[in-house]
Amino acid sequence: MIPTRFADRLEAGRLLAERLLHLKDSNPVILALPRGGVPIACEIARLLSAPVDVVLVRKIGAPQNEEYAIGAISDGEQPDIYIDQDLVAQLRVSPDYLRETEQAALREIERRRRLYLGAHPPIPIAGHTAIVVDDGIATGATMLAALQATRRRNPARLVLAAPVASAEAARRLAREVDESVILSVPEPFHAVGQFYRSFPQLTDQEVVQQLDAARRKHGSGAGGDAA
Repeated sequence: MIPTRFADRLEAGRLLAERLLHLKDSNPVILALPRGGVPIACEIARLLSAPVDVVLVRKIGAPQNEEYAIGAISDGEQPDIYIDQDLVAQLRVSPDYLRETEQAALREIERRRRLYLGAHPPIPIAGHTAIVVDDGIATGATMLAALQATRRRNPARLVLAAPVASAEAARRLAREVDESVILSVPEPFHAVGQFYRSFPQLTDQEVVQQLDAARRKHGSGAGGDAA
């Protein structure tokens, strides 16, 4: 039974992994959206005996509410910028604000690349099942950018996995993937954190420690393709 509120990200990861066990023999690679998606992805990777990596995507938050995504930028040689034009019009977001936040997002992606990946190249996903994971999905803008960036790396199968998502985001993102596994689609949906009893903000140090532990466990520290 899926709880109305998860105890924490580890419980959510275990429950999500149980719904993904049918993919264990499909050469899966678990791709986390940092920071919140990392502990969930590591739990899935543990139970599926799969390597874990990150998808470097940065949300573009709304003015006065940075947690509410109106767009996102994904990493790559040519970074993709996705902007929800309906939200931009609804919130009357200025072009200057968008330009400034896009540049700030690119700087943060580069900082996270150096910190989270270090000398580790991206894990190859061509010919594998790529499972893209986050701790929850509100508007879907950040996850959409992550899925599009992952699709370009030619996985054999693209899977979305999240403990909880808004109904609108779940419907919208299902069209982008070969399979969508979302444990709960509650209404009303105000924020991801409302569906967890414990939902602390993770530090960069915690993310690095969890990724390093997963790499040691799976031996996935060498080799890779370009994002």
